[in-house]
Amino acid sequence: MRRDWTVRIASGVSSLAQDDWSAWYADEAEGWPYYRACEATGRMPMPVAAVEIRDAEGMLVAAPLFETRYSLDTPLQGSVAAFFAKAPKRVRSLTEWPMLVVGSTLTDRCHLAMRPSLPVDVQAQAIAGLIGAVEAEAKGRGAKLIAFKDLAGHERDAARGVLRQKGYTEVVSLPCAMLEIAFSTVDEYLASLSSSTRKDIRRKLRRARDVVIEHREDIEDIAEEIEALYAETRDRSQVRYGDFEGLPEGYFRGVARELKGSARFVLYRIDGVLAAFNLLFFEPGRVIDKFIGMRYPLARDYDLYVVSWMENIRICLARGARYLQTGQTAYREKLRFGSVLRSSSNFVRARNPMFNAFIGFAAPWIDFTRWDPDLRKLAEHKAA
Repeated sequence: MRRDWTVRIASGVSSLAQDDWSAWYADEAEGWPYYRACEATGRMPMPVAAVEIRDAEGMLVAAPLFETRYSLDTPLQGSVAAFFAKAPKRVRSLTEWPMLVVGSTLTDRCHLAMRPSLPVDVQAQAIAGLIGAVEAEAKGRGAKLIAFKDLAGHERDAARGVLRQKGYTEVVSLPCAMLEIAFSTVDEYLASLSSSTRKDIRRKLRRARDVVIEHREDIEDIAEEIEALYAETRDRSQVRYGDFEGLPEGYFRGVARELKGSARFVLYRIDGVLAAFNLLFFEPGRVIDKFIGMRYPLARDYDLYVVSWMENIRICLARGARYLQTGQTAYREKLRFGSVLRSSSNFVRARNPMFNAFIGFAAPWIDFTRWDPDLRKLAEHKAA
């Protein structure tokens, strides 16, 4: 790293200069105010920090950090995960390693905020400096593993070469689902789907005529209900990623307060009972379906997943959005409804050289898409 560059480890992204961060992520719903909303409670699911490389003019590159004890069986799902879960605590403790992670459990991808004017060669040097700073911090904290979580798009393109040079193994992470809004009406959207899917959606919408839909930004009076619905949905999920799914206390309240105009809660009521909600984020050209929560069996009886999906389509059309992004779960339905998958990568290195070599060997087996039940069935169907 250049001598005139300095490293700063901050208490979180909200401790960095907002103007510096937003110069790179100007239109991101999950931008600096979002991090402030998440970090404001001081009760994050895992300890957080941020790393920044600076020169005399200010920030060159910066990224969020968090610290955790990573269980090596985290990617596993279903019966295989259940088998490992039954192992004695003494055995399981051997598979849990302290890890320092670049990224956040609360964002859909790893953010690497860079000064927009940096030439490509200086950008690579700055990223190398950031990696070095993270590795030094990991050593100081006693972390045995270092990871970059969910790198995608430009950030992955910018960092991949440097990370590989420094001995990191690329491990396939869960993709995001993205639907291109290449239609101008709901009918045109339905016409783009298969006949069976189109009939299924229309049948379910008819059955859900009594559902009352409400859009809100202020949720102070129902925040606890929303938290309960999210927890219920998470508990019923067929996939488990442990602490990576946790939210800070007061998350929904904080987001509602900090992201006025770029966050909206869509509520679904049946006979006055809050049966489901969606948290949506708005960006120029994109709507992000961030979180969903449902009350069972009401949500299933009224097919609220389909109802909420079609409401998202209407919102995209009304806002002129080009894409609907719907995250890293329930791939079967999202693909059936016309979405495509955008890939994402984790980059992992162990400080122990022998274990780092093992990670390189094991990468195909700890591929997250290998164990997700929907993606696994899709791969088996393609191979048949």
